[in-house]
Amino acid sequence: MGVDTAEIAVADTPFAVQARTITRTLFGAQSLGSAATLIVFPIFTILGAQLSGVEALAGLPAALSLLGQAASAFGWGYVMDYLGRRGALIAGALCGSAGMGMSAVAVAAGSFASLLVGALLVGVATSALALSRFVAAEVHPPDQRARAISSVVFGGTVGAVLGPAIAGPMAKLAAGAGVSEFIGPYAAGAGLFALVAAVVFLWLRPEPRDLGRTIALATPGTAPVGGPARPILAILRQQPALVAVTAMIFGQMTMAMLMVITSLHMRHHDHPLSSISFVISAHVVGMYAFSIISGRLADAWGRGPVIMIGASGLILACLTAPLSPHLVPLAAALFLLGLGWNFCYVAGSSLLADQLSPAERARTQGFNDLLLGLVSAAGSLGSGIVFAALGYGAMGLVGAAAALIPLSLAAWWRLARRPILEVAP
Repeated sequence: MGVDTAEIAVADTPFAVQARTITRTLFGAQSLGSAATLIVFPIFTILGAQLSGVEALAGLPAALSLLGQAASAFGWGYVMDYLGRRGALIAGALCGSAGMGMSAVAVAAGSFASLLVGALLVGVATSALALSRFVAAEVHPPDQRARAISSVVFGGTVGAVLGPAIAGPMAKLAAGAGVSEFIGPYAAGAGLFALVAAVVFLWLRPEPRDLGRTIALATPGTAPVGGPARPILAILRQQPALVAVTAMIFGQMTMAMLMVITSLHMRHHDHPLSSISFVISAHVVGMYAFSIISGRLADAWGRGPVIMIGASGLILACLTAPLSPHLVPLAAALFLLGLGWNFCYVAGSSLLADQLSPAERARTQGFNDLLLGLVSAAGSLGSGIVFAALGYGAMGLVGAAAALIPLSLAAWWRLARRPILEVAP
């Protein structure tokens, strides 16, 4: 059997070594950035009520952080084209450090307005780091992209462990120094985001945008490198791109709707905070811990089957969560919810990356993450409305119906024809 020399070039050094170095750097940056965000996200509502003096405004800082994440995603796509991936990620990390610092000052000064600005900047930084999964994808050939994306997404697992582990000691340290205990976590968050900037500056080399173009030229069967970039709507009219974006959007919406309201549902059934935290922790483990598996499956089986598995998991989670209010069944359902989201997210991200030329990547992927942020906010808001009006069981049915959309679309696409740009097993 003959071997394509272009495939050898991509698999051999220096491409492979550089791609691995970039992916490891992005994993480290994602781990530190996730830890920084998770350190402070739980205290947003506490400070919102405390500094505003109005309990009804407790959720405003968290809402503004999510809004900043959604609204800036599209802009970061253009920044990545202008400054390069490395420059944009450094700028995003510094933005997060500034937001954390401003929030610490807000706590010290008792300024609710400054807290809101700080929360907004943290959301903007989170948006930039979320795009790092696509940066890992573009420096790998198609049959390795899903694994590269999953490696970066796995950083969320490290952040989920590291963030809470840092938050408590830093709060005690601040209280011991005679200042508000909330200043400690924000100071730690500022330091972690600054560390992200340093890691990217020192080790994210060569510029991933340039390496991605070189790999695209050397890899047969990828999206064309030359020519003008297509409009985003023209890209989304392609069936594979539409399946990819639909999988991510409805996976995100389903996950947000059920996850956000489960804490309140458990509170109505008199679960203690320790039990609620356990269920949410099980959900986070499902979201991130098995990323490597979902990435390998997406590369080995193809993107479509993994999207269908993920959507099926989301449907099963939504239908089983309302069946019992007890701790173990809820934890199992929320774990499955996170796992289904992960499969849709990793496989959808990989499939979208497969369809884009180097000139189209940053802005299209930024637009995709803008949509993810918007549907996440809409899902969070809608879950409260549905729960108040119809209850948790109805919320599960709505979530299952939403997850049925990517399952049906992916199945229809697979049955209609096998796309050229999908990675074959």
